[in-house]
Amino acid sequence: MRTTLRLGLVLMAATLGTSHLASAQTAKIKLGFAKCAHCLPMSLIPGMAKNVEVDATGFNSGNDVLTALVSKSIEVAQVTYLHYITALDKGFDVVAVSGQINGGSECLSSAKLNLPPEDWAAFKAIVAKAKSDGQPLKVAASRGNAQDIHMRGAFLKQGVDPNKDIQFINIPNPSDHLAALQRGEVDMICTVEPFASQVRLAGAGKHFVLPYDQAAGNLTNLIVTRSDVIASQRAGVQAVVTAVVELDNKLIADKAPWIDVINKLTGLDKTVATEALKNAAPDPAIHRSQTLAIAAMMRDLKYISKDVSAEAEKNMDYSFLEQATGKSKNDLGY
Repeated sequence: MRTTLRLGLVLMAATLGTSHLASAQTAKIKLGFAKCAHCLPMSLIPGMAKNVEVDATGFNSGNDVLTALVSKSIEVAQVTYLHYITALDKGFDVVAVSGQINGGSECLSSAKLNLPPEDWAAFKAIVAKAKSDGQPLKVAASRGNAQDIHMRGAFLKQGVDPNKDIQFINIPNPSDHLAALQRGEVDMICTVEPFASQVRLAGAGKHFVLPYDQAAGNLTNLIVTRSDVIASQRAGVQAVVTAVVELDNKLIADKAPWIDVINKLTGLDKTVATEALKNAAPDPAIHRSQTLAIAAMMRDLKYISKDVSAEAEKNMDYSFLEQATGKSKNDLGY
């Protein structure tokens, strides 16, 4: 009897020991993402990533996600190309390891502006008259996000100086954009999906342009980490990047899970979510040459203080994407 009991205890200890060892060997990654249509699929990564425990947290904005990464509250972050450049300008340790999804920006005008879609000549005439009348056009965005920079770059290319010719209104939370336009507090808003579709479908604003005619094009989302995370948790970062690539491939084939997650995490109905995805494109590549062009544009717009092109190129690590896809970096945006 005693022999049987001792044997049972030994087997139990061995089982617990094996379990503890397996747990200790499983990589754990804290992941942050913003709450926008093209960002929200990142909430599906914990269920897809293999050999890693991913704790995914949604933040109100990309700025909040970047802050969490550099303060070491999370290890991997979904931000934008523009946040990546901003972080390098401030001397933060960030490394781009994957793209994710691009698009999601739209400029919408108020009905009282009576501005025809895509009519830059009419827009410039309205801007000039409002400025000469001493009441510059009020254009809103969430300062520092992709839509803000896309808008500023597109305006500048059309000869409208966003720092001198209009009055910029900062509305940090994109979910507040509809109300601001509806109340007549602003004349135009450049916002992110799915809130752009919400504004349009609610009749609070009319489509003017997708502001992609500038250096950033429609590039928005990047997956970034820090060099210390790569050094200490390379397998975990690799598992996340592999899951992002697999998720992008699934979303290209079937948008239903994407629509469901927007509906679940924003409360917006599936009609809005479906409309929002017309302006979004899965893309895990890291676009090097366009990233350098974005850095130059942001310097021209005085959103960064110095030339960070060398740092931007140096801090792109294609090795995770190469392993996840089996492709060379030359086929992944390099």
